[in-house]
Amino acid sequence: MHALNLPAPAGKPRIVVIGGGFAGLNFVHKLDTDRYQVVLLDRHNYHTFAPLLYQVATAGLEAPDICGPLRKSFRGKRDFHFRMLQVYGIDPIRREVSTGAGAIQYDHLVLATGTRANFFGNTNIEAHSLPLKTVPDARNLRNHIFQTLERADLTDDPVERARLMTFIIVGGGPSGVELAGALSELRRHVLVHDYPDTPMEQLRFILVEGGDQLLAAFSDKSSEDARRNLHDMDIELRFGLLMTDYDGRVATFKDGTTIASSTVIWGAGVTGEVIQGLKSESISRAHYVIDAHMRVQGYENIYALGDVAYLSNEEWPQGHPGVAQVAIQMGKRLAGNFNALVRGKETKPFKYFDKGNLAIIGRNRAVADLPKGLHFNGIPAWFVWAFVHIFYLIGFRNRLFTFLSWVGNYITYNRAVRLVLEPTLEEELRGERGGIR
Repeated sequence: MHALNLPAPAGKPRIVVIGGGFAGLNFVHKLDTDRYQVVLLDRHNYHTFAPLLYQVATAGLEAPDICGPLRKSFRGKRDFHFRMLQVYGIDPIRREVSTGAGAIQYDHLVLATGTRANFFGNTNIEAHSLPLKTVPDARNLRNHIFQTLERADLTDDPVERARLMTFIIVGGGPSGVELAGALSELRRHVLVHDYPDTPMEQLRFILVEGGDQLLAAFSDKSSEDARRNLHDMDIELRFGLLMTDYDGRVATFKDGTTIASSTVIWGAGVTGEVIQGLKSESISRAHYVIDAHMRVQGYENIYALGDVAYLSNEEWPQGHPGVAQVAIQMGKRLAGNFNALVRGKETKPFKYFDKGNLAIIGRNRAVADLPKGLHFNGIPAWFVWAFVHIFYLIGFRNRLFTFLSWVGNYITYNRAVRLVLEPTLEEELRGERGGIR
């Protein structure tokens, strides 16, 4: 037995995969592990269906409904080994990665580490705002939302209540638009009943976008449909505003505008989760530069997939979009190339097939941009969005529970997961008052 209780590859090449997101998951699923040994490393033991994190944050779904255990996902896969570890560095000369439990050697390395929130060096915003990139982020945001509403219900100071009841969402991409829509529906159908003593008409959701339109990667028609829908749902839209500071109480913008708010939800950008150890010329703007066969520039046996990879070509001169379909297709293509190599067949370059863009805004409100310029919105787009997201969830249980939750929410206008878990509001208030009971 070798380090970390890993068996020897028995004459087969060992492929170490870092990251169990869409790219890593699809790569391992399609790889022929009769010909390769695979070691998958991830700091979590589950795959997260990131497009539905906002529903966990807004009490529509439980966290386990959008997560799939990685070990279960590959049960029965020969010569597959999962280790729940954080990777701290890469040594391409010795062909090994360093982890908290020791070094692991590889013959081939696949980097599918994804992205994290990008605060553009603003430490104040990073310290006080709430990102939405992981399951812990979603649970933290849900707790924060309901704790804040409980605080608003306790105060009799109108200025403090106004601050507590002002929520700022930064970023007008799909995540920001979908979160704003979900919060609006939560306010309209749930919170007005849960908090009869609090003036819910004072609850404000402000969506701030630095550009001049929502859903910039979508068609102009979808962008305008999203703008109209959010306006109808009483979401305040502010365009051309760039946040420069947030101290937990007041948000400050580049033009001098200030907004008193207890909550800033940050979705203004992402940056790649780059692991130290590769040449500087292999990395550009916190992404690994790859060729059409997904090899990292300067290396023959290191590959990068998904959001952390940068591939520029004539069709996509600014690189491919950071969406799940790119990661899925990259993972499948690289697995196909490895399977071809071991059989002496020719490999194929990656070519992205754009299946379009989908975004949900609320009940019976969605936009869809499909291939060949096809666009539609409203109920048809809403059903397409629901079908696609159910289809790509991992496992029958997750699909069933998510479907049942959506049906229940649709029929009853209810969000069942409205729980403040930890810390409790009483504990926080006691801490603020120096331990006075």
